[in-house]
Amino acid sequence: MTKNNKNFLAFALVTSLFFMWGLANNMTDTLLAAFKRVLSISDFQTSFVQSAFYGAYFCLALPAAFLIKRFNYKTGILVGLGLFIAGALLFYPASNTMVYGHFLLALFVLAGGLSILETAANPYILELGPQEDATRRLNLAQSFNPIGSISGGILSKYFILSKLDSASFEDRSGMDLTSLQHIQAKELQAIMGPYVGVAIVLIVLWVIIYFTSMPQAKDDSRLHLRASFNRLIVNKNYVWSVVAQFFYVGAQIGIWSFTIRYVMVELALDEADASTYYIIALVLFLIFRFVFTYLMKFYNPAYLLQVLSIVAIVLVVFSIVGNGYFGVVSLLLISACMSLMFPTIFGLGLKDLGDDAKVGGAGLIMAILGGAVLPAVQGQFSDYFGSIKIAFIVPMICFTVVFYYGLISRNTTSANVTR
Repeated sequence: MTKNNKNFLAFALVTSLFFMWGLANNMTDTLLAAFKRVLSISDFQTSFVQSAFYGAYFCLALPAAFLIKRFNYKTGILVGLGLFIAGALLFYPASNTMVYGHFLLALFVLAGGLSILETAANPYILELGPQEDATRRLNLAQSFNPIGSISGGILSKYFILSKLDSASFEDRSGMDLTSLQHIQAKELQAIMGPYVGVAIVLIVLWVIIYFTSMPQAKDDSRLHLRASFNRLIVNKNYVWSVVAQFFYVGAQIGIWSFTIRYVMVELALDEADASTYYIIALVLFLIFRFVFTYLMKFYNPAYLLQVLSIVAIVLVVFSIVGNGYFGVVSLLLISACMSLMFPTIFGLGLKDLGDDAKVGGAGLIMAILGGAVLPAVQGQFSDYFGSIKIAFIVPMICFTVVFYYGLISRNTTSANVTR
């Protein structure tokens, strides 16, 4: 097999992983609505799903980077994929014990695998071919991620949410323990099924990657953590990019996590029917990512970030004060605004960092911790006020922080141009 054939096969296999972790990410978003019904728990308790998931990203971002430097990208991919498989398979014993904490452990292991996969797969794609085409290769690979996200939403709709029993919280509270456990066992088996099915597909993929001869690229650059950190901590643009990324990810995960619950309340739908609107939000996210990427040819990215943050704030207000379809449509349109934010904050934060970009990038990945923290705060708001709508004040505040970072980034750019 020639080098070009090896590169193409490696590219195809690694690109399939972008699809798979997109699928896993957005299957997880629907679990909040599922666990709320199955276990009759509060919105704050359901948010532990995202705390476990994105907490793993935070914990394993730097260890993943050191793993890849010690070995190579293929090793990182195999380790990450192995943890992904292990976490998905842990849904089977969790469904049998029927303990919420066991599901959270499974999600933590699964997400830890995704963190390592993302850390290894993105730079590896850049190495699989000529450097002049590297950015285009990565964009092509990343285009499969939102397709996986939409697929995850559809998979959850038909294989998890549609299998939930229609018994309400009040109905379940009046049941005897045996009847309740019978219903819960069936529902938890439904939650487990897609994850174990995904694990089986991933096992086949792991074996193929293991036995496939792939370019053994390795990141040989050195990390100077202390020196880079000392320079980054006094870089106002970078520090605020990390803060903005923390709040942005918290807003995105909070909005998507509670979209199904919002639609259920406003349109009187069950979880399966309400998830259709969640899928629409993902489709809008995908479409407008291409739209705003095109508009960057004509407008400053920081300016677009500011404009979309303001629009998102207005839409959140509409979703809080609006009712019925007006509120739902307002909520869905926020996803169009969010499509630009993560990569734009990431790119603006790393601009002109030079040798500090690797450490800076790790810091921006660790800012994903916002997805673990802020949805829990949103859940607390919902429980305290007894209204899922009021809880959207949390992402509104988050978008305000993102707007402020856009202002800082524009001013920093202007100052650099002036000098």
